[in-house]
Amino acid sequence: METFSSFFQPQSPYGRSWSSDSLKNFRQISPVVQNHLKKVYLTLCCALVASGVGVFLHILWNIGGFLTTVGCMGSIIWLLSTSPYQERKRVGLLMATSLFEGASVGPLIDLVIQFDPRILVSAFVGTAVAFGCFSAAATVAKRREYLYLGGLLSSGLSILFWLQFASSIFGGSTAMFKFELYFGLLVFLGYMVVDTQEIIEKAHHGDLDYVKHSLTLFTDFVAVFVRILIIMTKNASEKSEKEKRKRRT
Repeated sequence: METFSSFFQPQSPYGRSWSSDSLKNFRQISPVVQNHLKKVYLTLCCALVASGVGVFLHILWNIGGFLTTVGCMGSIIWLLSTSPYQERKRVGLLMATSLFEGASVGPLIDLVIQFDPRILVSAFVGTAVAFGCFSAAATVAKRREYLYLGGLLSSGLSILFWLQFASSIFGGSTAMFKFELYFGLLVFLGYMVVDTQEIIEKAHHGDLDYVKHSLTLFTDFVAVFVRILIIMTKNASEKSEKEKRKRRT
């Protein structure tokens, strides 16, 4: 059985070395599914732009907080309960969800900008590169090859939930916080792969709901971005503290 680390091995899931030919191997994906994936990723890009607008609005008017989080959750529920035939309405709700999500993450991004704006750019580029690589791995792999990871990732997500729940009640140490960050990052990187293959598999069976599929990938992207941003900011802060101590001594 393959493990998650197989992505970083020189052998591909087919037992052959990675090459330009293997990266262009989309024979298992029909033209209909390819067109669906184009719609999904184009909609995802629009959602990320809307999220950026939400961040900008927070920086201007400090709107991010509890209400925008509730608005984001409400928009998601409304979107999922809306008929797939109401396409324009569902796209609008996805953009609203993205805007509210951006505003909710706004306080964190505002803090990072004040500390060091370069961290924000690096975190976004790192997330985009990771998203592209893992999505590509899922796209060129055999159908259903990585879907079995879904059960393991669900268990990992449950562990994260209970760790955060315990930390909120009993308090958490710095080591526990770091573990949650890095473990959570691995879990959501895994979800990028599983969700991409699940979208492809559903499209093969006629489920072409690109709005819902874009929402799935958007939540994965934001989850990874936030964790990378926090990790990079924390590392930069610790490095800055060490440099200050050296100067004092």
